[in-house]
Order: sequence, then structure tokens, then C-alpha cells
Amino acid sequence: MEYRLSISIIALLCTVNFAFAGEIWVSVTGNDKHAGTREMPLRTVAQALKQAREWRRLSDPAVEGGINIRLERGIYPQDEILFLRPEDSGTEESPTVIEAVEPGKAVLSGGIRVTGWKPVTDFPAGLPEVARGKVWVADAPEIGNRILEFRQLWVNGEKAIRTTWLAPGEMKRILDFDTEKREIWVPTPAIKGLENESRLEMTVHQRWAIAILRVKDWEVQGERTRVTFHQPESRLEFQHPWPQPVIGGEKGNSSFTLGNAIRLLDRPGEWYQEYPSGKIYYWPKENVDLSTTEVVAPVLETLLEVDGSLERTVSYISFKGVSFEYASWNRPSLYGHVTLQGGMYLKDAYKLAVPGLPEKAELENQAWIERPGAALQIRGARQINFSGCTFKHLGATGLDYEWVVNNCRVEGCLFTDIGGTALALGAFPAGGFETHVPYMPEDEREYCSDIRIANNLITEVTNEDWGCVGIGAGYVRNMTIEHNEVSYVNYSGICVGWGWTPLDSGMKNNRIHANYVHHFALQLYDAGGLYTLSNQPSSEMTANRIEQLGNAPYATNDRAFYIYFDEATDGYRVKDNWCPEPLFDANRPGPANVWINNGPTVSDSIKSAAGLQPEYNYLKDSIHETN
Repeated sequence: MEYRLSISIIALLCTVNFAFAGEIWVSVTGNDKHAGTREMPLRTVAQALKQAREWRRLSDPAVEGGINIRLERGIYPQDEILFLRPEDSGTEESPTVIEAVEPGKAVLSGGIRVTGWKPVTDFPAGLPEVARGKVWVADAPEIGNRILEFRQLWVNGEKAIRTTWLAPGEMKRILDFDTEKREIWVPTPAIKGLENESRLEMTVHQRWAIAILRVKDWEVQGERTRVTFHQPESRLEFQHPWPQPVIGGEKGNSSFTLGNAIRLLDRPGEWYQEYPSGKIYYWPKENVDLSTTEVVAPVLETLLEVDGSLERTVSYISFKGVSFEYASWNRPSLYGHVTLQGGMYLKDAYKLAVPGLPEKAELENQAWIERPGAALQIRGARQINFSGCTFKHLGATGLDYEWVVNNCRVEGCLFTDIGGTALALGAFPAGGFETHVPYMPEDEREYCSDIRIANNLITEVTNEDWGCVGIGAGYVRNMTIEHNEVSYVNYSGICVGWGWTPLDSGMKNNRIHANYVHHFALQLYDAGGLYTLSNQPSSEMTANRIEQLGNAPYATNDRAFYIYFDEATDGYRVKDNWCPEPLFDANRPGPANVWINNGPTVSDSIKSAAGLQPEYNYLKDSIHETN
């Protein structure tokens, strides 16, 4: 009887098609000539993806249940962008999963170590007296026979301070802003010789954005100094009307600071890269031994590029527990950086002598923008998911779902120490598309749609471009942003919408639910913990918790709100959002918004349920962990 039963079970098993995922193993001690087994792992993720791609091309039986690319613990330096294309796609039945064996401990890094540090004995011209005997120097790495130039540097995982005139976050008020002569007047600093600094930069605080301007002329006239700037940023800064610096605001003039000069290297933790030698000068903090300290400079701006199309998307690929670290942002060194909003930099902009467009009769300015770079760029994609991943030490945007992206998920991830926006998604039409014209592509597949952003911890971001945000969504539809915690951002927390238009632009059915936003608007105003733009029918904003609005010490007015419906916001049902006071604003909103029970009267149960769900609270403990 037992024998017949065993035969029956065996026969049954033989009739069932069990599909097991094929595995490809990768290790920092592996070799790309190996077979990719656990015992003989590959060395690079790129080679693992190539092997997986070949398995799919040849219909290898290993792909029947999917492909798991398993990354052992370690740092995987990227000397070029990791590139995913339609040929890498999995299917619903056979997805590709790129997974860290130990979550958070497999790092795809765009950085390189800076070594060979020595105390400075031959002091460079302009080095302050206070820094002499305290500053160390190293040669910049060479990449492709060229000296590496960069704007970011990390010491033992902490972002070092690129030389600045004042303490980080401190500024002084400008004296005058002359659009006709294209010059800014500032109080003369006590530091002598700044006119000899060929790469001096000025950062200007202008309402809800900043501008980074490369100084051309520095002309001291007693207690006042006249400053002009290089092109193209000079034209953009003085020609575009929104946002320009304020003179005579409610709380004073707009503010500025200076950076990137050897004469400003005057406190521990600061660094400067000399041009054209590339030498790096650094004043170590107390108890930092540069003979044993890890100093990392970024090489790549983009670590991962997913590039599909309308007809051939990149599909069914997931990243689990992978850490993406060290990416650069160098554009301001070449062209300056003048933005419209949310980090979108201007290609052209000017005030209209005669207002009006067919789509907007009262419009008095036009602007054309470009999107900032991102460490991870996703275009033409479906089911490209990230769970339990870490995004940190990044110069510009962290993760960007740009165009033709749908049915994706970002869940349980940590975003921290990011120069720009942590997570961007949706169209911010660029190039020749005027930014006030409603976005209505002929093919609706171009919209980013059906993306879920949930249970992510986003903190200490926007640390280079203060005008960026925690989560920034442009033209999106069917979007869910829920149970995220967003904190320590210099402008707005979660932003949805673009275009400043009441007209139909395809946005609809967006849901902002149960998020916890705090410590926002730390430097810039005209901000909202939750911020929206334009017409978004059938959308909702519910059960969020917003508190601890920042002080923004150099803002020229008090326009910051827990919820801010900026121009033409319409179609939202706003219910049960807790904040300590009903500090809300709406700028020419549409008629279809409905507000129900928002402010301090919302129940404690709704308030306490906002933010990370309990199973994701571990993210708070992982912020300061090192690999």
C-alpha cells in the first residue's frame, strides 16, 4: 500500500510543471568569466544582466520561473552607467529580480576613493592664515586620463562642506538687484582678494528657489561690491521674472552667500578643489585621521538608466534591498543653475511685454525648462519596482520615473543625503515645450500612471538645491502616495501637479494619503507640506499629518503652509488631514475642491496612523548605519 502510494505521488509530481527561478550570483570577489553560480560568482552586475539577457534571448529553461540576480555583501564600483533595455525585460510569470543577499549591504557605487593625503607645507596663494598647518591635500583621481572634477565630497560617509563664506545655511542680505545692468550689489565681505578667485560662486535665495551663479566680475567699492556673472546664467537670472530676488520684501531683501574659493577655506570640515591642477584641499574635523579615513568623490551622475519606448517598454524588473550610493551633480560648474521651481532649471524665460497666450490670457511670462539629472533614470518602463532599497550620497535627484512609466512600485525604501529631490515622477515637459501650456500628448501612454509610492522614509534631502522637494510629481494620473515620512527638506514636502493651468492636462485620480510630513520649508517659503498645482479631477488628499513648519530665516515673507493649493488646483477632496493649526492657502483654486475636517480637530487615531506603517519603522534605525 505504501509502495503504491509513493508511485502515485511520483506520478502526480511528474505531471505538475514546477518552475524554479534561475539564479545568477555576483560577488565583489567574483570573476566575470565565471559561470555565475554561488560557488563561482560573477564580479559585476552588468555581466549578470548580460547573462540573464542571453538566457531570455535563447529561451533557456532557467528563465521559466524568473531570474534572481543575487548580490553578495560589498561595494560594487560602477565605472559606467548600468543600462537596462527592452531586451532585459521579464514577464509577469518570469520576472527578473536583482536582490541583495543581505538587505542594504550590496552597494552600487558611483564613487571613487581619494587617497594619498598629505599635510600642506607649500601653502597655495590665498589660503587663510587660520588654515595654515591644518589643511591637507591630495591629488584628484584621474578617470580616462582626465582629472576628475566634482562638487561633492564625502568623508567617512558624511558630506563635507564645499568652501563657503559663512557657516552652512547662513546668508547675508543683498543690497540691490539691477535687471538693466545685470548686476547684484552686496555688502563687501571682510575677506580680501576675492576678485582673484576665478571660480567664485554666488548662491542667491529667491523666494521658493535658489540660483547658483558663477562670478565674472567682483568690484569692491568701499562697503558695497558690484557683482556680475557668466553666461548663460546672467541672462536667465536677470531676465526671468519668477522667481527673482526680492528688494524691499516684508522681511527684508533676498539673501546670498559665496562659495568655491581657496580664500574661504577657514573652518574644519571644508574642502576646495583647485583648478586646473585638480588638487583637493581639506581641513579635517577633530579626530579625523586622513591616513585611515575613507574619502569618496563621485564619478558618475547616473548610476542606473532604464530606457524603453512607447512600443517596447522595459518590464518586470525589481530591485530588492540594493543600496545606490555616490553620484555627482556638476552642471552648475559649467552653466550655473537658475530654476523655475522644484529644481527644474531654466533654458529660457522672460517677461511678456504684452501678456497672454491662447491657453492663458493673463499670462505675463514664458519659460522653458530642463529636468535635472538623477542617479536613477527610468523611461519607457512598466513594473520596474524598488523595495527595501537605499538611496543616499547623491548629488541631484535620487530616483526619477520620467516618461511612459506605469504600474510601478517604490516601497520600504530609504532616501537620505540627497542634493535634490528624493523621488521625482511624471512629465515636467522640457526643451521646446513652454511650461504653462497644458500637457496633452497625442498618445496617452506617455503619462506616468498607476505608480505606488508607499512606506518610504525620506529625510535630509534637498541639501544642495534648496528649491527641490521630498517627492515631486508632475503630470501624473492614478498615482498613489501613501504612508511615507518626509522630513528635513528645505522647500515643500510632497508636491503633485505642474502647469499652473485650470485646463484639462490629463492629470486625474491622484491620491495623497496618510503621509507624515514634518520639518519642511527650512530655508525657502511659498511652500507647502503638501503642495499641488492645476486641475486634477477625482483626486484626494486624506488622513495626512503635517507639522513643524520650518523657520526659513532668510525668507522675505511668511508664505508657508501645511497645505498649499497653488494656482488652479482643482478636483481634490481634502479630508481628515491633521496639522497643529488650520494654516492653509489656495491661489486661484478651481471650484471642485471639497474640504472636510482638516486641522487640529482631526482624531488622534488618524494622526497616529499617518506615516510609516509599523512593519517599516526599522527604516528609522537604518539612517545612520554604515555598510
